[in-house]
Amino acid sequence: MRALNWLWRCFLFIVLFAFAMQNKQMVDLHWFFGYQWQAPMIFIVLAVFIAGCVTGVLAMLPSWWRHRRQARLYSLEINHGKGLNVQKNVTSVDEPATLPSKLPHPPDVVAPRKPVH
Repeated sequence: MRALNWLWRCFLFIVLFAFAMQNKQMVDLHWFFGYQWQAPMIFIVLAVFIAGCVTGVLAMLPSWWRHRRQARLYSLEINHGKGLNVQKNVTSVDEPATLPSKLPHPPDVVAPRKPVH
């Protein structure tokens, strides 16, 4: 299966590279205030692709940071025993953390999917 995946990638690269080589003509890109940029179409398409990738990564950064912060706080709670104590009225801080007798699924395993009907 891995070999087929690599063959598909190679085929896709060759097709896209051949497409790019067929579009080498010079193109004028008109900006605001009379500015213009003249370059081969390959470079303009590549610049737009890179700008889109950078914009996508920058748009995802706040979400990634928030999830990392929440995961770090959750792991700190687990490591210090907070959040594992299932008793509601805990009077002593020195009591060890206890787990419920039956967990819905192991904590380090992804929950099973519900069957589709």
